[in-house]
Amino acid sequence: MATSPYVVALTGGIGSGKSTIAIEFAAHGIECIDADEIARRQSAKGGAALPGLIAAFGSGILDASGGLDRAAMRKLAFADDAARRRLEAVLHPLIGIETEAAIARARSPYVLWVVPLLFEARSGGKPRYDRALVVDCDEETQIARVMKRSALSRDEVLAIMAHQVTRKERLALADEVIVNDGDLEALKAAVTRLHEKFIALAIDKSNERL
Repeated sequence: MATSPYVVALTGGIGSGKSTIAIEFAAHGIECIDADEIARRQSAKGGAALPGLIAAFGSGILDASGGLDRAAMRKLAFADDAARRRLEAVLHPLIGIETEAAIARARSPYVLWVVPLLFEARSGGKPRYDRALVVDCDEETQIARVMKRSALSRDEVLAIMAHQVTRKERLALADEVIVNDGDLEALKAAVTRLHEKFIALAIDKSNERL
């Protein structure tokens, strides 16, 4: 029987730099499974989540391509708690199923599961993980990055952050923390150290099963 791989869950607030960190781990040959990428596939035209989303919100949520209008859905979800819960109830179980399958197929020494809402999600289907790695930066840096990247206003970014756990709560729940303050060389060095640590932990877990 195949054993489940060691899973490191990478999380952090919006704009903290999760994608940047994932790229660095991938450079070490680690398979990265991105919950956001899965959500985009699930909600695109022909995606498994689309019928449920249309049933929950109506066809007005579709964009010109026939997939989910993600920008409009984001605004609705962060303005209306009930809408956000309906969205999560449709998406999260399907994302969980696809994530579990991808983890099971992984062949790298451990798997990096990139998941923005690791500590926030409540709607079923959350895969098991062995260690939580939090990407941290100060909140003003988060806000500036998201405003530049997504052309959102400061108030829109703050509304999104208000629906995520606080920086203090996230750090309290972390097994490991990596600081992403813009120093790329320091970031690379931190990823290398953690990569070596995760390999050792994965080997220890594997040996426990023998």
